[in-house]
Amino acid sequence: MVVRYETTLTSEQYVTEQAWRTATLERCPLHPGGGCGLVGHGSYGRVRPAGVRVARFWCPKARVTISLLPDFLASRLSGTLAELEEVAEVAEGARSQEAAVEEVRPAAAGSTVTLPSALRWLRRRVVGVHAALVAAVTLVPALAECPPTLAAVRERLGVSEALTALRSVAAPHLAVMAAPVGFRARARGRRAGSGPTPHETGPDPPVQAR
Repeated sequence: MVVRYETTLTSEQYVTEQAWRTATLERCPLHPGGGCGLVGHGSYGRVRPAGVRVARFWCPKARVTISLLPDFLASRLSGTLAELEEVAEVAEGARSQEAAVEEVRPAAAGSTVTLPSALRWLRRRVVGVHAALVAAVTLVPALAECPPTLAAVRERLGVSEALTALRSVAAPHLAVMAAPVGFRARARGRRAGSGPTPHETGPDPPVQAR
């Protein structure tokens, strides 16, 4: 599971200070009264930003790992919340999603990244940001009746980066808010009764004991 690691450090400062080494979890989120034997469980690296690692802990009683995600990092997506916000803002102002892709994806990647895959990359981020905004204006009293747009949320909160600010103001709701701001995985939509498509990737078969 993932919990919030409250910090004002930028990604660069976090890496320079190796802040994951001093990150602490005062109590187990599953056993706030203690007694579960919570212990440190090392850290794991993120692809981007370069050098970032996330501290994690182990709850022996529940047999789960608990990751401390710093405020600047997106949940379940590579990169920072600030980078995702920039992508979403470009997409809002672009004449088409294809035009937005040309602006937000490196031109050098054109030979290795197909347009369909780049569009999927863009849509996943745009949909995630919109879902976060809708959830925030629904759950956070300070954002009541605020339009679910980046510009409106920035203005209401008086900040320059909406998504990073939401990680703080929506802190009590992060467990039920979907990624990339919250920590719940977003459900993949499918028509009721529909089966897997011929090209859909399914789970691996169970490993046979030898």
